[in-house]
Amino acid sequence: MCTTCGCRSGVMRIGGKRRQPRHKLEGTTPYRATANQTADARSTASANHPIHSHDLIDFGSGVAETHVPGMRQSRIVKIERDILAKNNHYADANRRYLTEHGIFALNLVSSPGSGKTTLLVQTIAALPAAQPIYVIEGDQQTENDALRIRATGARALQINTGKGCHLDADMVGRALQQLNLQESSLLFIENVGNLVCPASFDLGEAHKVVVLSITEGEDKPLKYPDMFRAADLMILNKCDLMPYLAYDLELAIDYAHRINPTLQVIQLSAVTGEGMPAWLAWIKAGHRRMQAAKSKLKDWPPHGE
Repeated sequence: MCTTCGCRSGVMRIGGKRRQPRHKLEGTTPYRATANQTADARSTASANHPIHSHDLIDFGSGVAETHVPGMRQSRIVKIERDILAKNNHYADANRRYLTEHGIFALNLVSSPGSGKTTLLVQTIAALPAAQPIYVIEGDQQTENDALRIRATGARALQINTGKGCHLDADMVGRALQQLNLQESSLLFIENVGNLVCPASFDLGEAHKVVVLSITEGEDKPLKYPDMFRAADLMILNKCDLMPYLAYDLELAIDYAHRINPTLQVIQLSAVTGEGMPAWLAWIKAGHRRMQAAKSKLKDWPPHGE
């Protein structure tokens, strides 16, 4: 995992400026049958191939749940704890700032090509024009996604992580200072396309939102459980392609709920607009809760104390 592999050794850029920088499932798993395979055959094959087979080398079975050549598991755990503890310190500061100013922040995570940027473009267009919206874009290189967001009229700041495979709370904190966000605004953080490392790094957001395109297959939650465990909402995107794909929606949702039983799910298409009202309603509800949290902070301590 990136807390031990040194992926932050590259050059980080924010706004173009150079900056220095678990549980396993048991038993068998059903899978979608192919066109020439019956349901009975699928069940039999699944029973004959349990998750823990002899044809497996599991480098995540140690206490550190990862592997670094020549390094003891205890040493990996210590390094990871040190890195995450420092990140959490920055994340707490970000969260405090966002709450004090009533800014509702979402951390959008996914594998590359899931449609996060298209979803953001359509979301910004659908939200009220009077609502202040900001976007932090995370990619290893280029400002391509930030340029797409700026074309909507929203302010976007690009973070280039260099060799880094995720955003961290320090990067986001610096971006917040540069953006100078308005009170009670919306902040969308589009993380680097990666279903592994961003799961471990709290950015100070209100929620992680994992975007899963139906073109990726149903079993992504099982293959990358940490991400789906860390998320509060899963968006099943590109649902307009359902007529053209052999995809089992119920199976994908079942897999996700095996990992995270409380995970909320919204099915949508950013292209056709199908399901977008539910997504927009979810955002607006979260924004209202953030305004309530801001008011509570202003009223604390109670008068007379």
